Amino acid sequence: MTDERPIGMFDSGFGGLTVARAVIDLLPFEHLVYVGDTGRYPYGPRPLDEVRGFARQIASHLLERYDVKVLIVACNTASAAALDELQDELPVPVLGVIEPGVRAMVQATRNNRVGVIGTVGTIGSGAYQKAVESTAASVELTCAACPGFVEFVERGETGSEQVHVLAQRLLAPVIDAQVDTLLLGCTHYPFLARTITDVVGRDVVLVSSADETAFELLSMLQWSDLARAHGHGLGEHRFLSSGEVGWFRDLGRRLLGPELADVEPVSWS
Repeated sequence: MTDERPIGMFDSGFGGLTVARAVIDLLPFEHLVYVGDTGRYPYGPRPLDEVRGFARQIASHLLERYDVKVLIVACNTASAAALDELQDELPVPVLGVIEPGVRAMVQATRNNRVGVIGTVGTIGSGAYQKAVESTAASVELTCAACPGFVEFVERGETGSEQVHVLAQRLLAPVIDAQVDTLLLGCTHYPFLARTITDVVGRDVVLVSSADETAFELLSMLQWSDLARAHGHGLGEHRFLSSGEVGWFRDLGRRLLGPELADVEPVSWS
């Protein structure tokens, strides 16, 4: 059995490319369709009800236009807002990025003091607090919202002095809490990993949900009949943007790599 349908994935912009990179590396034979909703980014400051509507709209597009076999909500804010509803409503498996990252975080800690950083919407939703509680791990959790990080990544300013100064201010709560493990609760944040490490210290383990989500996808495909056969050649990858496609192509290629060769426009009107 082989399932030739693509894997669908979406994010508010470029952050989900960290998940796409992990999926492409781990599952090179799978087709992928990625939607970057850059026409409406960032999701973080938006009301969760509005983000939920965006998520349903994009999910419907990926199912109706591309017949995706799995949907990955490669955005922490959208996962917090809409994952449960999408899992209930859609006829295909839906994976988010919150729970895989949380599981990795609680496994990595040594002093049981852990931290999560994310957008205002993600942290305010309580999704990470709930996910940590569901693990029943004896950890002390500190959460910090980091408004502005996404915008720096979307502008390609991942190592500027300005983002370093901002990080020093926003990461103060997790430093004060003496966490030894920090979950990057936004798919944009791995692009700022060097700056974050410089601020929190090299002894703090950074956990990215991107790799963990890719491993969860691999496990799911192995135990189902949804995988594409290796003998059918490498997968094809399509990238769509609801914003300016030239900007998405140029910055996205720098962030993801040569697989992002072209970008197609998508409109929600």
